[in-house]
Amino acid sequence: MIMEYVWAFVIGGAICVVGQLLIDLTKLTPARILTTYVVTGVVLGALGWYQPLIDLAGGGATVPLTGFGNLLAKGVRESVDQYGIIGAFMGGFTNAAVGIAAAIVFGLLTALAFKSSGSKINE
Repeated sequence: MIMEYVWAFVIGGAICVVGQLLIDLTKLTPARILTTYVVTGVVLGALGWYQPLIDLAGGGATVPLTGFGNLLAKGVRESVDQYGIIGAFMGGFTNAAVGIAAAIVFGLLTALAFKSSGSKINE
């Protein structure tokens, strides 16, 4: 039982360390790194290589952006099997809808609960 938590921490931490190294050692912008992580998850998921990582690390592999990319690839694959080529356009949205909706709702609630301390335009 405890090893599940250890593996989640190690794998999730390793994914985050790679992202931090990309920020610190390259001139890649955070947006490009984010996109790279999602695309990497899609590719690894499409090749069937990400599922063994999920089986080992659980939340350590599903929570980072690579897990989101894998979720999109899995949704597309399942939807294409069920609906044909039109499934390629809807499968990713179907699988990721709950996570995207939660991010929007919690982002809105956070924005309503806290006042921004950003720049004051009309001062």
